[in-house]
Amino acid sequence: MEQAPLFSEVADGPGDGAAFWMRTSDGVRIRVGLWQAEGARGTVLLFPGRTEYVEKYGRAARYFADAGLATLVIDWRGQGLADRLGDDPMSGHVGRFTDYQRDVAAMVAAAGALELPRPWHLLAHSMGGCIGLRAVMEGLDVARVVFSAPMWGIRMSAMLRPVAWSLGWGMRHLGFGHLYAPSTAAEHYVLTEPFETNKLTNDRETWDYMARQIRAHPELGIGGPSLQWLHEALVEMRTLARRPAPGLPCLTILGSDEEIVDPRRIHDRMAHWPGGRLEIIPGGRHETLMDTPAMQARVFGMICDFLAGAGAETGAGRAAAS
Repeated sequence: MEQAPLFSEVADGPGDGAAFWMRTSDGVRIRVGLWQAEGARGTVLLFPGRTEYVEKYGRAARYFADAGLATLVIDWRGQGLADRLGDDPMSGHVGRFTDYQRDVAAMVAAAGALELPRPWHLLAHSMGGCIGLRAVMEGLDVARVVFSAPMWGIRMSAMLRPVAWSLGWGMRHLGFGHLYAPSTAAEHYVLTEPFETNKLTNDRETWDYMARQIRAHPELGIGGPSLQWLHEALVEMRTLARRPAPGLPCLTILGSDEEIVDPRRIHDRMAHWPGGRLEIIPGGRHETLMDTPAMQARVFGMICDFLAGAGAETGAGRAAAS
């Protein structure tokens, strides 16, 4: 394993951070970032969302370190410092959505090579939640799984959905799958969207934290998804929706004000997950892991209790205490 850059000055993670390059089975170079908590009693494998990167989860690693957990984060192919795919480095592009499982395999290999303490757990956010759902369905070696606003459906109007399917399929087969999906462009969301209308967080300081990272290291950022990514994501979400939930203890966290992923798909999946638990966070947007200090403390406390084996009662739909 080769050492890779880790921009600790913008990550705000624990002081023992390190990053490594890994090669996937199809030759793509990805990056994994590690924060090892001294005397850790387990490890969180953290699957970020689309447009995200290792450094964005430095503060999350602090919460886990305080709970005695190491944190391993991945840069998916096509984003962060991993190899970009296609001619436009700012396009969120992928060949096949299942190619992300090659990245998962490389990450698991890294966790083994680094001899990270067990048990291993999964925390998967947004797009990472779609990747993570397939991974646990196919036997990812984790004891417990937490999903944050998982991308099991994309929120769009009923009129737009058939357009998205046909446009993605048609443009891909015409050789234009690399073009940006409608209403998206090459700029990173946090640099173009005003805080007042953003769909991610209620917390101005957290919003500025994310923007500072991209301004300091623009090579971490990507823009909108390609039409091919959109079509591949729609196919993958439909495929996974038809499969039963795996037999793993599962906690899913969803903000009450979610506007990016489809809450209906999340409610449906968790209603049929044996031993699964859905927590609705009042006032939460897409990133409850990166919101006000009070919300972060509540959410990470809930996650750490769950990973420790506490609060594992079943039953979907129980709301978080306000």
